[in-house]
Amino acid sequence: MSTVNSFGAKSTLTVGSTDYEIFRIDKVAGSEKLPFSLKVLLENQLRTEDGKNVTRSQIEALGSWDATAEPDTEIQFTPARVLMQDFTGVPCIVDLATMREAVTELGGDPNRINPLSPAEMVIDHSVIADLFGVENALQRNVEIEYQRNGERYQFLRWGQTAFDDFKVVPPGTGIVHQVNIEHLAKVVYDRTVDGVLRAYPDTLVGTDSHTTMVNGLGVLGWGVGGIEAEAAMLGQPVSMLIPRVVGFKLTGEIPAGVTATDVVLTITDMLRQHGVVGKFVEFYGAGVASVPLANRATIGNMSPEFGSTAAIFPVDDVTLDYLRLTGRSDETVALVEAYAKAQGMWHDPENEPVYSEYLELDLGTVVPSIAGPKRPQDRILLSEAKTQFEKDILNYATPSTSDELVDLESKHSFPASDPAQVPGEEEGHTRPVHINSGAPANASKPVPVTTPAGESYILDNGAVTLAAITSCTNTSNPSVMVAAGLVARKALQKGLKQKPWVKTTLAPGSKVVTDYYEKSGLDKDLEGLGFYTVGYGCTVCIGNSGPLIDEVSAAVNDHDLAVTAVLSGNRNFEGRISPDVKMNYLASPPLVIAYALAGSMHFDFDTDPLGQDAEGNDVFLKDIWPTPEEVEEIIGSSISREQFIKQYATVFDGDERWTSLPTPTGPIFEWDDDSTYVRKAPYFDGMTMELTPVEDISGARVMAALGDSVTTDHISPAGAIKAGTPAAQYLQEHGVERKDFNSFGSRRGNHEVMIRGTFANIRLKNTLVKAVNDGQQIEGGYTRDFTQPGGPQAFIYDACMNYQAQGVPLVVFGGKEYGSGSSRDWAAKGTTLLGVKAVIAESFERIHRSNLIGMGVVPLQFPEGRSWESLGLDGTEIISIEGLTELNNGSTPKTVKVTATPSEFSAEGRQPVTFDAVVRIDTPGEADYYRHGGILQYVLRGLAGS
Repeated sequence: MSTVNSFGAKSTLTVGSTDYEIFRIDKVAGSEKLPFSLKVLLENQLRTEDGKNVTRSQIEALGSWDATAEPDTEIQFTPARVLMQDFTGVPCIVDLATMREAVTELGGDPNRINPLSPAEMVIDHSVIADLFGVENALQRNVEIEYQRNGERYQFLRWGQTAFDDFKVVPPGTGIVHQVNIEHLAKVVYDRTVDGVLRAYPDTLVGTDSHTTMVNGLGVLGWGVGGIEAEAAMLGQPVSMLIPRVVGFKLTGEIPAGVTATDVVLTITDMLRQHGVVGKFVEFYGAGVASVPLANRATIGNMSPEFGSTAAIFPVDDVTLDYLRLTGRSDETVALVEAYAKAQGMWHDPENEPVYSEYLELDLGTVVPSIAGPKRPQDRILLSEAKTQFEKDILNYATPSTSDELVDLESKHSFPASDPAQVPGEEEGHTRPVHINSGAPANASKPVPVTTPAGESYILDNGAVTLAAITSCTNTSNPSVMVAAGLVARKALQKGLKQKPWVKTTLAPGSKVVTDYYEKSGLDKDLEGLGFYTVGYGCTVCIGNSGPLIDEVSAAVNDHDLAVTAVLSGNRNFEGRISPDVKMNYLASPPLVIAYALAGSMHFDFDTDPLGQDAEGNDVFLKDIWPTPEEVEEIIGSSISREQFIKQYATVFDGDERWTSLPTPTGPIFEWDDDSTYVRKAPYFDGMTMELTPVEDISGARVMAALGDSVTTDHISPAGAIKAGTPAAQYLQEHGVERKDFNSFGSRRGNHEVMIRGTFANIRLKNTLVKAVNDGQQIEGGYTRDFTQPGGPQAFIYDACMNYQAQGVPLVVFGGKEYGSGSSRDWAAKGTTLLGVKAVIAESFERIHRSNLIGMGVVPLQFPEGRSWESLGLDGTEIISIEGLTELNNGSTPKTVKVTATPSEFSAEGRQPVTFDAVVRIDTPGEADYYRHGGILQYVLRGLAGS
């Protein structure tokens, strides 16, 4: 689509001998005082101005942005590219493949279905740390990964060859966000448009919330759900309000002994307390120049944890130095510098932009910290970690009985808080093993454990059972990764070892990390403490930590121990890291090593020794902690530009496992009817070029009556597939054994599995089922099946299929903030495939509301101040909705009439209830999507018709 260019912003930038077309933002009044991030948005608006989706008035509103006002101006943002990981990206490619078939059936050319914006996928979410602590852990874990996911990988390899502008980084390469900053991101994009070479800021949306890591490189982008990502790939803009921007001023320098992880946990704590949900955060000030790029990326990565949409650093010399280090060409670096300076996007600490709100941090005041036990914003000073743990453990531990304590003491003849002499592995020799006393006596539950090799130790509440150097947050940062290696080296020199109950894993974010570990010899030091590489991917943060040590897991489950995990990640929510672990702590990589040595959270690093050296002297953390000079010496001698060039030269090629996958060819994918991973999506079944007129909804049943703050985690399938559920039954019927169920995330390309897991969260509270449980609230994926006599309790999936068989539409009642949380695409996809036509709630989270429309479900809002409960409804009614047909006239009704008529399942004497529900179709574009039955149908008809 041609640009209107009503501001005369089109210009030429010459860099070296190359001319680039650019759109100058200084043509818009007020642009000079805008924050860096809004300058990027302003350029985007100028370049995509079409007079319809992007108008002159919207551009003027952005130029004259009122920093103090609440956001009320909607704009359409067109990202330069889309970034995906495999869990969330597979359904996007399934939908594109299905669209190719559908467009053929509609008389169009299947080759028209291609990403219109460049799309990149990094396969990084499928590796699980099944094997650990051994030399061949990486090789075996990758082999198991291919065995589990071969069907998905064949499909993605087909997509890699079938679609233009779609690139796949094969498994075993690195974590998506680290690969993004080290190779994929350009900072300034260059692309030929209508025969002209154009330069513009690199922007993106990604199907992972931590897409914001690239903000550290000066690239504006954030995480979205799969539906928004698909729309962006197909050229549809992302609707958003011009946000408030929080200016975060940095001064000073990070002191010795403090890591980038400590800085990011401090910033996360500050921003959570300040409140930045839905806002941009932008860093500025003299201290910015002293923040290395890797530290900036670490900070940007944690944006979802403090709640902002983005957390960006402007472009400066540090940006350019990082681009050079990571192997970008001289021409690329020159373009970035010239473009940023020409557009006023170069960071100048003397020229302070206007911000909506202000915060400031003196980096010199940061102290070592961890965060936990269940939220990343719950920061704890390392010096107070033991004291805080002793308070927190009381919320998690079930204390042992006096009989258990006596029995333990009689067996081993030592008090429950002293070091023990226990049998060792060698011919009856004894060696000291610290008991993990779980803090206060009333929270202690010591349990004797014997390993298959005959070694014995005591496991207690608070034991560190998993120590993982993992996650894009920190593995991208050489300063903390090298520090971890040096802690390991010094620990070995002092004769220290990790505790035998600790599972130790190392998952580098890219192969460059392995390169500099091997060059410096730190890999052998880490392996000496059990930290062997288990894979290159997103492991522990998403629960791919694999099983704990067998005897540890048995003791934890048999005695209900409250054990802990320490990880260098970004997410530590309850139940997320391991099903056996109740308490999870975020820490820097060197502190992960330290806790593996300590073996317990009941440990004070200032006063408690980690062990003794050969002379019997106590060894403390300060004795093995590296100096900044030692870290910098290793970085300077072990990391080079050539390593990045070498590792990324063949980044899209893959190894022999990848290249030898038997892969279909041709523009149309050959679906395997027996596949339980990848299935043709049903969204276009029976679709024609002509629109099916919008109809009012009548005779509908209520599938769920829900309360406030129902999140997309409650709705969308996630985690392990539990035996006995509809999803498990489906897999077993298709010959899949329980051990091979894998996760919902790995099976996102199979709608049959996913719809069976929609609304199936074990914590879902559907008040409909109270009536068949004597008023007791049963949690989980259950409803009442009103197609059956008496309306019995049933799995939601089973009941929905019965309703569909009888042609009965469904509605959902919700409370406040319906659909909050991550913008999971399957929360909307599963809703529509279950047969839900409308969701009526008190209020909606913005993205989920938009996603519902994108899947053909109408979001309606109860009248102000009213709820389904206050209206006297209980979900047994028959629902009709009148007034939706007005959409056929090209307009959108502000309200529709909802009538809830008592049914044979309602209490006697009930009367019909009628109310006007607000239609939450908020823009003309959303109305178009809904008329077409969804955003994918809208795009498909447009492509087929052209």
